[in-house]
Amino acid sequence: MERGEYGTPEKRRRRRCLIVTVVAVLLLIVIIAIVLGLTLRKNTDTFTSTFTARCEKFEGYDCEKVWGAFEEAYVGRDPCKVPPGAYDPFIAAAPLKPACNRMMFWSKTKDVVHDFTEKKDCFITVEDTLMGNVVDGLTWCGKEGSTETFTTGCPGWTDCENNTVRSFWNRVSTAFADAACGDVSAMLNGSIDTPFHPKSIFASIEMKRFHPSTVKSLNVVLVTQKSTVTNCTNASLKDLQKELAEGIKYSCKEVAETQIQECGSNPDIACGACW
Repeated sequence: MERGEYGTPEKRRRRRCLIVTVVAVLLLIVIIAIVLGLTLRKNTDTFTSTFTARCEKFEGYDCEKVWGAFEEAYVGRDPCKVPPGAYDPFIAAAPLKPACNRMMFWSKTKDVVHDFTEKKDCFITVEDTLMGNVVDGLTWCGKEGSTETFTTGCPGWTDCENNTVRSFWNRVSTAFADAACGDVSAMLNGSIDTPFHPKSIFASIEMKRFHPSTVKSLNVVLVTQKSTVTNCTNASLKDLQKELAEGIKYSCKEVAETQIQECGSNPDIACGACW
């Protein structure tokens, strides 16, 4: 072998350094992939355990069946191509129990209404039912070619029409409204210009499902504050009355948020006396 055939000692040293660097980079990539995989697995496990724990608070349901029907709607699918109907099997697995005269709908008043229903067993919202409670406040989606449930990197509510979360709430809201019966209540926000907004779920989906054969009346509770800008004569509420199915009675009452909070915290006040 002629001297210098494999390069000078300096070149051989550089070659060894390059090999070590490449190996280190490859190991780093493998480690990152493993960590990401474990993180995604942990997120999936956390989501599943949260779903199951919430489901088990409700009696009379097969939570394993409910979970299977739920993930069937979106797993392995483009998260922007999950129509509301994809959740039909989930709705069938988690049927609503009758709650005539106790159903409460809401728009832009989530914190107020849930604080009230948590403290006082007068009304139930869709989030108080199994089908709404299991994922309330959560984000999830699937990906094409994957069997995982993802909790990050999912499209937002307005990113696409048929995204995983938006379609879910549209579907369960439809089911909740279809079950409406007797005297129905709706808690709307009196601190905004349009308490009955045409693009809200209550206006665009829920109220349109009320039928006079099952719903006797709609009682609007307009939550007011010091900064209240509307009252029961608001133009959007006039639109509500026009759109409400003929034969369903309508009433509206302005109620201070502080009154609702005090009533919810006082066990001696009967439900009917809250407003």
